[in-house]
Amino acid sequence: MTDTAPEFLTVGTGDAARRIAVRVRAGGGPPVVWLGGFRSDMTATKATALDAWAARTGRTLIRFDYAAHGASGGTFTDCTISSWLEDAQAILAAYVTEAPVLVGSSMGGWIACLAARDRVARGQATAGLVLIAPALDFTEELIWNRLSAAARAMLIRDGVLRKPSDYAPEPDPITRALIDDGRRHCMLGGPVDPACPVHILQGMRDTDVPYTHALKTVDRLPAEGTVLTLIADGDHRLSRPRDIARLVAAVAEIA
Repeated sequence: MTDTAPEFLTVGTGDAARRIAVRVRAGGGPPVVWLGGFRSDMTATKATALDAWAARTGRTLIRFDYAAHGASGGTFTDCTISSWLEDAQAILAAYVTEAPVLVGSSMGGWIACLAARDRVARGQATAGLVLIAPALDFTEELIWNRLSAAARAMLIRDGVLRKPSDYAPEPDPITRALIDDGRRHCMLGGPVDPACPVHILQGMRDTDVPYTHALKTVDRLPAEGTVLTLIADGDHRLSRPRDIARLVAAVAEIA
């Protein structure tokens, strides 16, 4: 199946404005919105597999690239959790007219939870969340807290730390602004109630977002309506055919 060219939505104003790439598959049912991970994009395996499912079943699916990801504009080192959350909120405002199913992978799981909380505050419903290795608070819990004292000092001094990545040939640029801004959005210090069903898929061999992090997230969610599927031999990607089947089943069950 060939991807159509994306359309673009302008988010932000002035010097902060950026063009966000969006692909919309029209269909029925509650709209399914894909929120990708840190430095991933909407052409990655899970996103395209979900799009193929939507095509087969006649479902509405919306995919987009955050600023400085994929086909979207922007400079990565200028971006923070706030800017990527703003991108997601703008997509929801522009393309969603009924309660959506938010499907968030890794960082996208955090963005999905933040967006759902924002919708609760606005009196808007969310049909459900499907979260793959959700990395809530990852800037603090999974980056800052794992850095050595020397690396923290370098990040504070230079404003950026280049962290080797298992998913790209070049290192991830971790900025001090990303860490500082992430602290404004941390959720795991108290209850997290998105006011909708939640299904988490988590690999137990995930070294980027350990399954213990998923357990902590579940502990903050309401017991009613929350499902956790632990995949004993699963890694962070969860992109094998059997993992994709679990993802599609979780989305279909909520939708």
